[in-house]
Amino acid sequence: MRGGEPAPLRVAVAGLGFGAAVHLPALADCPGTEPVALWHPRTERLEQACASSGLSGFSDFDALLAEPGIEALVIATPPGPRFELARAAIAAGKHLLLEKPVALAASQVQELQRLALQAGVTVAVDFEYRAVPLFQQLAALLAAGAIGTPWLVKLDWLMGSRADAQRPWNWYSQRSEGGGVLGSLGTHAFDTLHWLVGPARSVSASGSTAIGQRPLADGSGRLATVDSEDIALLQLELESASGARVPAQVSLAAVTRAGRGYWIEVYGSEGTLVLGSSNQADYVHGFQLWQARPGEPLQPVEADAGLAFARTWVDGRVAPVQRILGWWAEAARTGRPMVPGLAEAVHSQTIADLALDSAATGLRRAL
Repeated sequence: MRGGEPAPLRVAVAGLGFGAAVHLPALADCPGTEPVALWHPRTERLEQACASSGLSGFSDFDALLAEPGIEALVIATPPGPRFELARAAIAAGKHLLLEKPVALAASQVQELQRLALQAGVTVAVDFEYRAVPLFQQLAALLAAGAIGTPWLVKLDWLMGSRADAQRPWNWYSQRSEGGGVLGSLGTHAFDTLHWLVGPARSVSASGSTAIGQRPLADGSGRLATVDSEDIALLQLELESASGARVPAQVSLAAVTRAGRGYWIEVYGSEGTLVLGSSNQADYVHGFQLWQARPGEPLQPVEADAGLAFARTWVDGRVAPVQRILGWWAEAARTGRPMVPGLAEAVHSQTIADLALDSAATGLRRAL
């Protein structure tokens, strides 16, 4: 205890892409957490990160788990190894914050949920949009009935991050490794719809791959086949708090040059709410919120200062991750349920799994 406050949660970071760029500064700035170690299987990459951060490093995951001074882990590796790493960490009694997609299938997420409950550890999932101020304001307006009964939801997430055909082939190009827009964008989108309106009850989907080959990263000039989708179009049926069914149209893409960005529109019996940003470089900076009442055009909604981040970062990803970390640390220290956690991840991954099945069979799938 420090002045009556719980000691910060001592956290190791596994995975040094998003983990180093976003989680490390967020952990260091969050009062409830303290970064203490790094893990990466490649020694050279690990040594570079340790030198720049001043933290100790492990290339042996079992040795990391055996370290008694480490209470918790952020697992920010690519999706492929995430399930096995998380399962080992839970067995070692470590609290976890997992990047998404949490695993390669909903059945694996359910297994982690069962193991975490048995072990008594707290597991958070980094669905960052739940921590973004204007998204929180949109959620509050919807909960207060600002548009009456929801009738239709439209979510467009049209990005150009993989529109360059020369971007190298990697795990993202492989469906078996969790690649594709359903994992990278869809899991976020499905959780956001669940949070804002209600859980999905059915899904139909189509997927396509615009760029079917990419060059290998070894500089050889050889091309490898891409079998993960870079475009997905979905029709969902959501169940609102009143039990009504609400249709939702979702468009996801990673190859739309100068794409629209992220926009969510909710139409109801008493009005409309629209939240969006065309900023493709940052998923926090640039968002605006509009509302329309019956017979009126869309009008800007003033941002709620009470929801604002305490600090503005150049990289907008850091602030919402830090907010999630704070919720996680409090849940771990108090034993309270963590939201967003594995229950939310199960729902999101189930939609992704059924969307893949629907795209392959042409059939609508029920949850």
